[in-house]
Amino acid sequence: MPFEKTDGMIRHTRLNNESREYLERREELRRAEVELIRQSEKVAALRRSLPQGTPVQDYSFLEGPEDLDAGDAVRPVRLSELFSTPTRRPLIIYHFMYGKKQTLPCPMCTMMIDGFNGVASHLAQNVDFAIVAAAQPAALRAHARARGWRRLRLTSAADSTFKYDLRSEDAEGRQDSATSVFTLDADGTVRHCYTNHPWLADDMHERGEDLTIPVYNLLDLTPAGRGDWYARLDYGVDVHWGAYPPTS
Repeated sequence: MPFEKTDGMIRHTRLNNESREYLERREELRRAEVELIRQSEKVAALRRSLPQGTPVQDYSFLEGPEDLDAGDAVRPVRLSELFSTPTRRPLIIYHFMYGKKQTLPCPMCTMMIDGFNGVASHLAQNVDFAIVAAAQPAALRAHARARGWRRLRLTSAADSTFKYDLRSEDAEGRQDSATSVFTLDADGTVRHCYTNHPWLADDMHERGEDLTIPVYNLLDLTPAGRGDWYARLDYGVDVHWGAYPPTS
């Protein structure tokens, strides 16, 4: 619905007792939010205008049955087979920090993948999407069963250099997260389009993937902000009822 202005300031509520100071500061914030959105559009345009990406090898992964309860038998699957041919939509791959030196699933990655699983049906209307971890398929699938990830393609990088080549793994097997986008040419050539990492600068080690973490974006709306809160694999019984509604 159309916005309403008071003394040149856009009103976001119909609350009658908002102070003049609040309204002025909220207007200052609104202008900053508008500039942030416009800057985000500029960044997205730069991302879309990147030159054609370099061809990459058709990496081989390991994948289990689509049904997580159907056992852990695996089959090899190529990177090119993660595309829904013949549509050849873009393919997004999330690099899961799990496996090799990362002996336990990363809590932050797990939180993100919880969200990806929730919106998988929406993503499927526009892109192909898959998770790649360094963990062996059985371990990856066990974690997926525990989390209820039943809408995602879950693959293991196995012995491929995929995660190393995309810098989500180092030579010693230490893991990092990343998000990569690939395209598929008509002749079957897979091209790397874009990869981002949590680290973007010397003083920015975990903010590079903010766009894909709605939890932190929601926390940023609150007076306390995100603070130093960090995701956990298990919050135990000490949770607010909003996360686990009471039965009565």
